[in-house]
Amino acid sequence: MPRRVVITGVSAITPIGNTRSEIIRHLTEGRSGVMPMRDDELLVEHIHCKVFGTVAEPPVFEFARRDRKTMGPVSYYACQVAKDVLAESGLSDEFIRSGRLGVAFGSTHGSPTVQRDIYRTFFSDEATKLNNVGAVDYLKSMVHTTAVNITKMFGIRGRVISSSTACTTSSQSIGFGYEAVKYGLQDAMLCGGADEYDTTTVAVFDNLLACSTDFNDTPHLTPRPFDRRRDGLVVGEGAGAVLLEDLDMARKRGAPILGEVIGFSCYNNGGDLILPNRDGITLAIEAGLENAQIQAQDVDWISAHATATKMGDVIEAQAIGTVYGDRPWITGLKSYMGHTMGSCGAIETFIALIQMAEGFIAPTLNLEEVDPRCAMLKHATQLVEVPVETVSVQNFAFGGVNTCLFIKKFSD
Repeated sequence: MPRRVVITGVSAITPIGNTRSEIIRHLTEGRSGVMPMRDDELLVEHIHCKVFGTVAEPPVFEFARRDRKTMGPVSYYACQVAKDVLAESGLSDEFIRSGRLGVAFGSTHGSPTVQRDIYRTFFSDEATKLNNVGAVDYLKSMVHTTAVNITKMFGIRGRVISSSTACTTSSQSIGFGYEAVKYGLQDAMLCGGADEYDTTTVAVFDNLLACSTDFNDTPHLTPRPFDRRRDGLVVGEGAGAVLLEDLDMARKRGAPILGEVIGFSCYNNGGDLILPNRDGITLAIEAGLENAQIQAQDVDWISAHATATKMGDVIEAQAIGTVYGDRPWITGLKSYMGHTMGSCGAIETFIALIQMAEGFIAPTLNLEEVDPRCAMLKHATQLVEVPVETVSVQNFAFGGVNTCLFIKKFSD
């Protein structure tokens, strides 16, 4: 029989704080984490977007040298949230190393910072350039560097799943982890995603004319999901992780139960690799509801993907309206921190758990005048104090990958 899957630990590093209290303060006070982009060698004149969702105060990484040597910046983030989650969950070292715990963790493209250093060395004129590439540089930069550094640091011997599907990376990780526990393949899964600060990601979206450029002098006013004046996404950095485990096991060991994952869907558009697709998103939503065995009217709040691109928000709004009508509250959480890429699904799951526990719904920041094409939804434009029992976290990625997570406030 399928098992119930609960969340017993959660952590995030975000542009609006790294602790529960900091994140709540930003959400309830309407404080943005978007800042001017840092100057570096890649911030060249042809990049029009000059803002970034920046982690203002990175945590102090107290890692042993044996663990640090295979880590690039993205793995530092990943291992920190993994460390926090394992501590909160209370899992014993014996269990962590038993093979009964697995890891589902990814990033958009590994560590671009390390990759750039490798390429710079290879293409330099130095005669000894090959000697300047360290033996562990690939381990720092590879796409699955987050997942394997977590397993190395904590001695985790279970299955490893390393999603790398851009915006759906960490929501896929949570979904795949949920399935692994639900069907008895693992008793627990450490799931999430991370992406580091890097201006090459900005350059990619800027070249596609998808980045915000109208608010370079006022970073806190962008992005603007669903707003008439929205002009594109803002790239961000961060990390998020959750610990999923079998309910019976969590009960037996007296673990803190923060919420229950009740459904997951992952479907592809089967066509264009860049443009969003209303039918594809609608299919993912409907399939997720079926997997969760709930009706559309049971969902109280949706964390919309809502990147603030001109057509993406409209198509998502149409899909939500088709399935849900105007029943659930809608928030675009990227309005606070930008698009944290591979970590957004896990960070938004953390915020969903906060709202369920605290009994409020954060408004979409900068939503001053709803685009008429998105007006069919029940947008949260100010802080709403209301019980939140069942939520959906929606994420959609380049390549046409669409995911929906369904999470419920835990009750026996």
